[in-house]
Amino acid sequence: MKGLEMTLTLVIGNKNYSSWSMRPWLALKAGGIAFEERFIPLYTGEADKKRILDVTPSGKVPVLIDRDVTVWDSLAIIEYAAERFPEARLWPADSASRAHARSVSAEMHSGFVALRNECGMNLHRPIGAKSLSDNARADIARIQEIWTDCRQRYGNAGPFLFGAFSGADAMYAPVVHRFRTYAIDLTPPVRKYMDTMMALPAFRQWTDEGLAETIVIEKFEVD
Repeated sequence: MKGLEMTLTLVIGNKNYSSWSMRPWLALKAGGIAFEERFIPLYTGEADKKRILDVTPSGKVPVLIDRDVTVWDSLAIIEYAAERFPEARLWPADSASRAHARSVSAEMHSGFVALRNECGMNLHRPIGAKSLSDNARADIARIQEIWTDCRQRYGNAGPFLFGAFSGADAMYAPVVHRFRTYAIDLTPPVRKYMDTMMALPAFRQWTDEGLAETIVIEKFEVD
């Protein structure tokens, strides 16, 4: 938080492509938690692969380093930051709401594989629809159900999923890009929530910096 010594370093991949890096980056940034950003390009050769392995044996980003503590995995980083900086309020204060927020975040973390595989995050991709499998369409329907339910329950407390910005919004942030990029047919409440996310300064910063990147990863340049 502001006024505290910066001890955190967040290792991330390409902002244009790395949805998993976006999640904790957005949580920290929107939560007002100071951190140093370290960028390691993905899929550019053995040297960069070794740089990631030097940070974590998982060989994947994101990774959070806090002095002698290393945390890998997006959701684990958000949980660590919530404990380390309770004043950031990355989870709802009410225990029932907090359990709900963690449940939908865990569902995002472990599920929606078809949507992720068929609609990869690529900020440079021209906006346009593509043919999707039944599984991907089911993922889209479920996410819209989650967002709509959260907004109906907690909408009086603010414009985000649980009223105020939380880790749940960070976990679903890349889906906002996916829905927009692939011109997904969405309900008005879902579009309104997406407008809220896209207006968030931290979301705009990530997007602008991702669009400014020039590295192209061919395996992610899919239709």
